[in-house]
Amino acid sequence: MDDQGRATFVLHEHHKPRHHFDLRLEEDGVLRSWAVPRGLPEDPRHNRLAVPVPDHNLEHLTYTDADKEIADIGWWQEVDRNDKRIVFTLHGRGAPRTYALIRTASDWLLHLVRD
Repeated sequence: MDDQGRATFVLHEHHKPRHHFDLRLEEDGVLRSWAVPRGLPEDPRHNRLAVPVPDHNLEHLTYTDADKEIADIGWWQEVDRNDKRIVFTLHGRGAPRTYALIRTASDWLLHLVRD
């Protein structure tokens, strides 16, 4: 949680072994995490694969090393949720953006919601 009691998020950019991003959302005392090979979608017409990965400790929020940096960080707000999707707004370094994580048979899709 940030100083205002809001749930935090971080988008880590990994450079090795293969370039990808990890989206991490604070929930229930851990960072729920998805590997997003091509990064967050910039256009609502183009969804991105989001592969769930194991939860991380909250200490991982600001972790960086020679191969990993923070691409964005801030807080997130849940808009809607059911068994098949999570709709949320990221309040990071840029303008707030709303995304939907949509569960498929094996993974998730990350979708940028139109304003």
